[in-house]
This record gives sequence, structure tokens and C-alpha cells, in this order.
Amino acid sequence: MENRIAVIGVIIENTESVDKLNALLHEYGECIVGRMGLPYRERNINIVSLAVDAPQDTISELSGKIGKLDGISVKTAYSNKIFND
Repeated sequence: MENRIAVIGVIIENTESVDKLNALLHEYGECIVGRMGLPYRERNINIVSLAVDAPQDTISELSGKIGKLDGISVKTAYSNKIFND
């Protein structure tokens, strides 16, 4: 299986969607290498950065599901290196 390393950047503007986001992250937990969350209180938003290691289809699927949540924006950056596991 070909895995890619990626960083998924998430900006949360609607805190009512946080529970749904956390459920998704739990569902895809096996491919999440690390997670960092930053509350930006002055702007009333939260920023989450995810490091993931998974097949590109899985990363795209997770990113797409996150992007469909209300009040959440997401962007994904992929490494060029492919790992054959």
C-alpha cells in the first residue's frame, strides 16, 4: 500500500461543529501521527494542525469530510515522497 505524509490545516469558526470534528478524528485516529490545537481567543476561532500518514485516498476522504462540517475550513498539503508499506 502506498502511503503519503500530509499536513491538514483546520480552522474552526463554529464551535458547535467541534464534537463532529472530534468524532471524525477519532474515526481516523490510526492514521493521525500528531495533532496540535490552538485557541485564538482574540479572533474567536480555533486552529488545528494534523500530521497524517495514510494512503492518499484516505487523507482526501478525511479532509473532505472535515470540510463539509459547518463553519470549518480545511486545506491539505502532501509530501512528495511515497512510502510503500
